Amino acid sequence: MAKIKPSQGAPYARIMGVGGYRPTRVVPNEVILETIDSSDEWIRSRSGISTRHWASPEETVTAMSVEAAGKAIADAGLTPEQIGGVIVSTVSHFKQTPAVATEIADKIGANKPAAFDISAGCAGFGYGLTLAKGMVVEGSAEYVLVIGVERLSDLTDLEDRATAFLFGDGAGAVVVGPAQEPAIGPTVWGSEGDKSETIKQTVAWTEYRDGTVDKFPAITQEGQAVFRWAVFEMAKVAQQALDAAGISAADLDVFIPHQANMRIIDSMVKTLKLPEHVTVARDVETTGNTSAASIPLAMERLLATGQAKSGDTALVIGFGAGLVYAATVVTLP
Repeated sequence: MAKIKPSQGAPYARIMGVGGYRPTRVVPNEVILETIDSSDEWIRSRSGISTRHWASPEETVTAMSVEAAGKAIADAGLTPEQIGGVIVSTVSHFKQTPAVATEIADKIGANKPAAFDISAGCAGFGYGLTLAKGMVVEGSAEYVLVIGVERLSDLTDLEDRATAFLFGDGAGAVVVGPAQEPAIGPTVWGSEGDKSETIKQTVAWTEYRDGTVDKFPAITQEGQAVFRWAVFEMAKVAQQALDAAGISAADLDVFIPHQANMRIIDSMVKTLKLPEHVTVARDVETTGNTSAASIPLAMERLLATGQAKSGDTALVIGFGAGLVYAATVVTLP
């Protein structure tokens, strides 16, 4: 019986660089109020959101991803030709096939990398990061580009009072590469499919195609159910990720949760009993909920503004439609 040669990769993996892209158009709450019966005060009190970015026709999923990817690759000190894998997490690329990752890989100038899309909603960045870590350690790629990108303005029902104000567009990217010591901790991830109806697309594409419904599909959610789940269950997952990494909340420098809602973020901070010295990402205020893009965008902004620095220990957690979740501890690039 023939013996298969074992895989040989790096001993560990790390995030080497990060980049982000926010569309040029900034949309204040006043624009949202043109189509729903609400107020700026209500939106801010419910979500903490004051503005969000919406993409122009030219700012496609591909275009935004290419911009974010270029920044991440440069930040990592690499060239596009060194990228051996491209993972794109998105729910707002409307071509079922081919994967948008292949187009992005070509446009950035990568040399025939493995390229594929994943659909894990707001936990997509964590899923992509975990897959990239595995590729680097397993040896199938030395450097992997992970992109979270969304044009959620295309999936927003501007007449839905519960969600019209939530969503924004943008792309965030990181490069994952080899490390000599652990810099991406064990991932705590999973799903609760019995709650899949709490965040969903309103109707299937086929129903819209067949004329069963007149309204283009959008994302909807049961706000209170999502809030309770995120605050109580995801705080437990976050603690599990800390335990898996062998650190305590006191050891953290930064907390970067999915930017879903300021109330959720603040409640998680309280439940986790994070010390005052921990910097908490609150990018949702001016960027809105960008689903898979929210964590890398928030990470990029913290580093760019000096609120976080290279070498800091950060807890990241994403959670959303599915319901799915993924949490891990990382060393910032």
